[in-house]
Amino acid sequence: MLTSSALALAGYEIGVGRTVPTIAAVVGLIGVVVAVRAVRSSGRGGVAAIALGLVSVLVGGVHGANAAGGLGTGNGLAGAVIAVVLGAAGALLGGVSLVRSRRFVRRG
Repeated sequence: MLTSSALALAGYEIGVGRTVPTIAAVVGLIGVVVAVRAVRSSGRGGVAAIALGLVSVLVGGVHGANAAGGLGTGNGLAGAVIAVVLGAAGALLGGVSLVRSRRFVRRG
C-alpha cells in the first residue's frame, strides 16, 4: 500500500507550481460557465464573467511568464496556458452578453 510519503517520493505530490495555475484555470472555467449562462439569459452575470476571466488571465499569465522550464516539467506551464485561454474566453463571452443585453435606444 502506498503512503503519502511514498507518493511524494514518486513525484505525485502537487505543489505550488501546479496548484496556482490549476486554481486559475478553474476560475476561468467558472467564468466561461457564468458567461454562457449570461449570453443565454438577459445578460445577468456578464460583469462577473468578465471579472473572473480577467483574474484567470492575469494569474495564468504571470505564472506562465515566471514558470521555469517548458511543458511537462511540472512547473504548471500547461495549466497557466489553459487558464489564460479559458479566462480570455470567459471575459469575451461576458462582454458579448453585456453588449447583447443593452437595448438600442433610438435618438431622434
